[in-house]
Amino acid sequence: MKYASVTDRLSGLAGAKWALHARARALKAAGEEIIELTIGEPDVPTPARFMEVAARSMASGRTGYSNGRGEPGVVAALAARYSARRKRAITRDQIMCLPGTQTVLYAILRALAEAGDEVLIGDPMYATYEGLIAQTGATAVPVPLKPENGFRMQVADVAARITPRSRVLFLNSPHNPTGAVLRRDDIRALGDLARRHDLWILSDEVYEDLVFPNVPFASPLDFDDFADRTIVASSISKSHAAPGFRSGWCVGPAEFCARLLPLSETMLFGSQPFIADMTELAVSEPSPVAEGMADRFSRRAGLIARTLDGVCGLRVHRPEAGMFALVDVRATGLSGEDFASGLLDHQKVAVMPGESFGAGLAGWLRLSLTQPDDRTAEAANRIAAHAASILGNAA
Repeated sequence: MKYASVTDRLSGLAGAKWALHARARALKAAGEEIIELTIGEPDVPTPARFMEVAARSMASGRTGYSNGRGEPGVVAALAARYSARRKRAITRDQIMCLPGTQTVLYAILRALAEAGDEVLIGDPMYATYEGLIAQTGATAVPVPLKPENGFRMQVADVAARITPRSRVLFLNSPHNPTGAVLRRDDIRALGDLARRHDLWILSDEVYEDLVFPNVPFASPLDFDDFADRTIVASSISKSHAAPGFRSGWCVGPAEFCARLLPLSETMLFGSQPFIADMTELAVSEPSPVAEGMADRFSRRAGLIARTLDGVCGLRVHRPEAGMFALVDVRATGLSGEDFASGLLDHQKVAVMPGESFGAGLAGWLRLSLTQPDDRTAEAANRIAAHAASILGNAA
């Protein structure tokens, strides 16, 4: 039997990147005690108030079909939220609601890129981005994000990779997996470059509310002169500890949203109204859990750095936002994949190998910051012990 070429393009780009996480879960299911630092699950439950709103909404009959753009209440709430945050008018026809950031990004890229096009994307990158680009038929063009620049995208590195086929500049700030946050000057320079080369700017900002204390956040939506080419994607998954509700959105030019609507409606006809009601409440006020999460994640990143940085040649990159810290293990002579695999086998600690996030993190580990402090400290000690064991055996 014949299959569409998209199945070949996506082969190995989805679940395969999470193989070590899956192995850790299998070991836990078999009764092993594993310290799991793999994925970015919030460390608090979804606030009860949101659950109660969703439950009341279901009980009242809000379980029918929605519309492709999003329920009027949540669309209005998002327009108000972004108008206030970005300090310029965002109207309802600039909003589209979809189930979670992943679906939002899938739809946006489907609307902007196709075979023969190129999408400029920072390397390292979130593990699903490569597949999101590949599903369109476009080619991902990696732009190196360098540790010496704090993993922030540099305009010269982007400019060197622009061709006549370039269509989209794909930003992620705050960044997963590095925790880097683009500064206003960075975005101004990147936006000016995009305008000169007529590129769309796609910005995944799902970690906006998890910026660490004293780190400024900026968005391409802050700039009036980039408004006609900027599309922002986000959701309540991280900021409101609600990843399972799958409630996301995009903000962009009205014409873009009008063109995206028919595409959205071929995939799914709107999001669940009872989840929209919960999301309307969530985005209408400050998150009750985001500030606490950001404080804890920042503290745990510091704990990991104090425990591991300089030990056995390991280097720790401290994030500015988000749920993850990075550890450079190249001094051990192992790849990130081999180090992480051995760490799980011998120390019962599960982390993500940097190779899951692109060539730019080969020889690194990504550590989730969502375990309690004592578990995080124990995991860091076990990582140090594993590194010492590797170097001792090599000697």
